[in-house]
Amino acid sequence: MKISTFNINGIKARLPALVDWLAAAAPDVVCLQEIKSVDEGFPRQAFIDLGYHVETHGQKAFNGVAILSRIPLDDVTRGLPGDDADDHARWIEATVQGVRVCGLYLPNGNPARGPKYDYKLAWMARMQARVAHLLTTEMPLVICGDYNVIPQAEDAAKPQNWVTDALFLPETRAAFQRLVNLGLTDAYRARDPRPGQYSFWDFQAMAWERNNGIRIDHLLLSPQAADRLLDAGIDKAVRGLEKPSDHVPVWIVLDE
Repeated sequence: MKISTFNINGIKARLPALVDWLAAAAPDVVCLQEIKSVDEGFPRQAFIDLGYHVETHGQKAFNGVAILSRIPLDDVTRGLPGDDADDHARWIEATVQGVRVCGLYLPNGNPARGPKYDYKLAWMARMQARVAHLLTTEMPLVICGDYNVIPQAEDAAKPQNWVTDALFLPETRAAFQRLVNLGLTDAYRARDPRPGQYSFWDFQAMAWERNNGIRIDHLLLSPQAADRLLDAGIDKAVRGLEKPSDHVPVWIVLDE
């Protein structure tokens, strides 16, 4: 089973590129972030025509997550528990052939420090609580998406440029490590420990042309899922295509 995560940065603007990538890469399951569309405005027919089931948790103009799956989706839930006042569309879950897949768009947190950063850390604490609960089910668990976290210095081309950024502050990385310490595996790093592997290049300052990237899109696996990990990769070439997102797909293959 091939599971991918892709921050599409606007589903309507990237629809042709996304359809082309789906046809070429043929993932079984895709978690999308920043769809920037309400549910009723999501162009689901384009994906149904490709053989995908579609579930969305949308929001007008901002945020928004979705799951596309060639395999039927069961027990779909939307929203991260723990704060009834939080109306951001950043979390969606579904069970796919016995695997619980969680798609997330973690808050950016800038400018740090301040209210947006406080929200980021609180959201990460809520996510940790949710993942801890899901782990008690002993179901294979894949938690994937745009984490807006640079875990280590080797995950940035120029880490010195990020020392005051919410994506790389010590508290951010510590919160990410607490999540991993629940017993999760960073799937991409398990397969490729080399530095210099990125999933995001800013649209500014010729970041793509200079390979000035960061790795912030992650797939974390429970022990039951990690035992089935066969491969992982980053589809870097997608960033160089016409009208790209600033992120590229990251994927894993699990033994069925």
